[in-house]
Amino acid sequence: MPVAARPGTGPVRAAARAAGSPPRGQRREAVETRRRAISNKVFVGNLSFQTGKDELVRLLSDAGQVVDAYLPTDRQTGRPRGFAFVTFSTDTEAAEAIRRFHDRELDGRKLVVNEADARPPRRPDAFAAPRGPSAPPPPDFFSDRDRPSSGRPFKAKGSRRGLRRRKRSL
Repeated sequence: MPVAARPGTGPVRAAARAAGSPPRGQRREAVETRRRAISNKVFVGNLSFQTGKDELVRLLSDAGQVVDAYLPTDRQTGRPRGFAFVTFSTDTEAAEAIRRFHDRELDGRKLVVNEADARPPRRPDAFAAPRGPSAPPPPDFFSDRDRPSSGRPFKAKGSRRGLRRRKRSL
């Protein structure tokens, strides 16, 4: 009974290997790097709370033209949160900034400079109020016949059986 050969081990695969084709793992890495080009947005982490936007832009502009810099602040205290997102004009400038400023010291702290991850898509919240000038009014959950005379929504009191009886009688 003939033994089946493993996939990728035959005369065709041997000829490809002899012709200079990279092994499977390296080929996959090469395809991944071609598919995933670096974006022009950079994440800068481990910032001192005293580091300002102007100082950060001045430092990173050595690598290329900075289009935008965003330093998020804490909602309650108003203090910077210790990281920033910087947008460069080209992808090569962003890559140069990562190469030059990762692990560089600024205000006594080592910077962490990486490619910024894309924001995950947000799922629409069914209960959030719509925003914008053309937003439709919120849905009215109570029709006129269900609304109590006091103008307030119906508040359930009593047992479930009594509540069902009251709802049926409306």
